[in-house]
This record gives sequence, C-alpha cells and structure tokens, in this order.
Amino acid sequence: MTFSDSSHISAAPLRIALNALMARHVGVTFPSCSLAVLYKGQPVAHGAWGESEGQAACTDTLFDIASISKLFTTTVFLRLVSSGRVGLDDALCAVLPAFARSGPRPIEGGQDPHTLKRQALETELAGQLVDPRRVTFRHLLTHTSGLPAWRDVFAIAGPVPFPPQAKRPLDGDARWAQAMPVILNYPFMNQPGQRVVYSDIGLMLLGQAVQVLCSQPLDQVVETQLLDPLGLQQTMFNPVNSGRATLRQTAPTEMDLRWRLRRVWGEVHDENACGLGGVAGHAGLFATAMDVARFGQAWLNAPEQLGVDAELAAQAKTAQAVTDDVRRGLGFVIKSHHNASAGDLFSEDTFGHTGFTGTTLWVDPQRELVVSCLTNGLYLGRAAHAPHVFRRELHDLLAQSL
Repeated sequence: MTFSDSSHISAAPLRIALNALMARHVGVTFPSCSLAVLYKGQPVAHGAWGESEGQAACTDTLFDIASISKLFTTTVFLRLVSSGRVGLDDALCAVLPAFARSGPRPIEGGQDPHTLKRQALETELAGQLVDPRRVTFRHLLTHTSGLPAWRDVFAIAGPVPFPPQAKRPLDGDARWAQAMPVILNYPFMNQPGQRVVYSDIGLMLLGQAVQVLCSQPLDQVVETQLLDPLGLQQTMFNPVNSGRATLRQTAPTEMDLRWRLRRVWGEVHDENACGLGGVAGHAGLFATAMDVARFGQAWLNAPEQLGVDAELAAQAKTAQAVTDDVRRGLGFVIKSHHNASAGDLFSEDTFGHTGFTGTTLWVDPQRELVVSCLTNGLYLGRAAHAPHVFRRELHDLLAQSL
C-alpha cells in the first residue's frame, strides 16, 4: 500500500497499524479492501489489501458502492433545489403526477429482502389510509415518506439480465417502463413524517424525479452535473457493459443463487438496480476508494463545487429527522450516539453512508477527516457478511492516529 507524507502524522506507525487490522479481517470479513483517507484535505493513507478470483485488489479496483450511490442522487437533486428548479417541500406528485393518481392507499406490512416474505402490519396502523399527495421530497431525503423499505422490483421489471460481459445493449428504459406503474402504487408502511424507515423505494422515485426535472437519464445527469465537474473519472454505472472497465478491474460480490444464478461480477449487486438496467437512484455506482473520498471532501468544505447552496448543504449534513438513535440529514446518515459503524471516537457531527456490499464513507468535520473504505464482503455470502466490527475498529484506529 502507499502513504502520503504529512506534517501531522508519521506514516510508518499508521501503516503498521492498518496492516495489522487488515490481516485480521482479509479472508474473514472480506476478501478485498481498498481504503482512502484524507486528513485536512490531504491524502494520508491510500492502499488496497486482499484478492478475489485470483486478482489482487489495487487502489484502482472498482467496487460496487451500493447505497453510497444514494448520496450522488441526493447531491444532483440538491443542486436542482439550489438552482430553484424544485423545492424541498414540494410534493413528489408535482414532478411525478402518476404517484397520486391512485388516491388514498392502504398501509401494509413490508417485505424481507433476504427471504422475500411479506411482513406483518403493525396493529396500530391497521385500516389507515395514506394520501400520496402528502409525500414531499424532504420526506424522501430523510427517509420519512412512509413508503416501503424494500420490495422485489426485479421480479416485475423483466427477465434476468445477461451477464455484463455479454455486451448486449441494456434495456433499462424498457425495464423502468414496466416497473414504474407498480413502484408508483406500492402500499405505504407508515404515515408520512412519522418515523425514519430507510427506503430504497423512496430513492428510486427521487432518481426518477431527477430524470424528469433534467429531461435526461439519471446516469447522464450524475455524470455531467457531478462526476465530470469533480473530476471523478473512476466512478460510473455499468462499468463492464459500457466498455469503460474490464471484468478484472472490478471486485466481484455475491454468488446469486436466487435470481441470476451466477457470481455477481462487473454488474451491480443490488437485484432491483440490476433488474432495472443497472441505473437507479438507490444503487448502481461503481467507484474507487479515492473517488469516493474526494466526493466526501467536496461535501466537507466546498459545497460550491457540488453546485449546492451552502445553507442547504449545512442542512444535508445535520440531523433533520430522528427516530430512536437513527439520525438522518438530507440523504446523509448522521452518526448515531451508540454502537455507530463510524466507531466511538468520530465526532457526533460525522456524516456519511454505508453500503450493503461492505462499503463506507464517513466524514468527521471536527477532525477534517474523510474515510472511504470499500470492500466486497458479500463475496463470502450474506450469512458470513458482518462488517460492523471491522468498520468500528478501522474508524477508531484512524481517529486515534490522526
């Protein structure tokens, strides 16, 4: 691995400590890992460990960043708010009118993303109806919309996609056209504004709203309005199918024995994002650790680079909705008070996001510290995937070292 010199830190002790930490977790928590750490705007650690499918991880390896993708969707939407194109408290149906055409709809239980089984409805919600006209963009960004956390969209979006290296054209538009009437009409799980319930469905709809507002596909909006201005050339949707990367330049994830019946490699792990053509508001981006860190650095101290108004950026990075110990900004997760994946030593102002594949981005504004850690822990299977202890150890180590 490589380290940058810094007047604030001796690279050797940190290198030794990180190598020791990784030695305990490579092959146990994940097969491959790439880390980028920026301190006071300068890189102090940038390295990779492990291997997958006989390919050693390197700092240029593209990892499926999973739900960290949500932050990119959030950012392009907040650009639109900053430019006056849309308001935080505008109704979702003002941009997606079909969302409200059903009229009031029922509250039902959710669906388990692992077993696909439907979940029981909370007794106190039985018989209640929700007027979809009440749902605002603020609700989507804070995960307080009342929309379901997850539904098996991939099952109604079309047949299993071809492997990414098949180089057949993706039919994302057709898949979205088939799925959208269903997504727009899912029953609610709660009343809007009542509690934080993390919702992939809400971010799918936010991504579709961005497309309508910009009259462009979401991947093009993210690229032209965010990735290109920031110089994030190693962040992309559909890296292999698009021809921008080879299979070996990406980190493989889970062996999908439920739907694709193949090792997920070079294509987004998230079934719904994959079923929709690889581009969605909630998942789909691949990136290097350094690109994700540079995105976090922009949010730390240069929101004007993002095209986001400074006051709005401040709201995005601070708690806007809280349920129990779950704290949400506008798109961002705000560090919880207890047992946080960012560890115990990062400040309570820390903001960021995690991804189901084993990825994290945490930004501590008090320390001026940005940590991007990308792994492919799901390669080992969902039953073995337990990144929480590693995440806490890593961030506490860095806080103590810096």
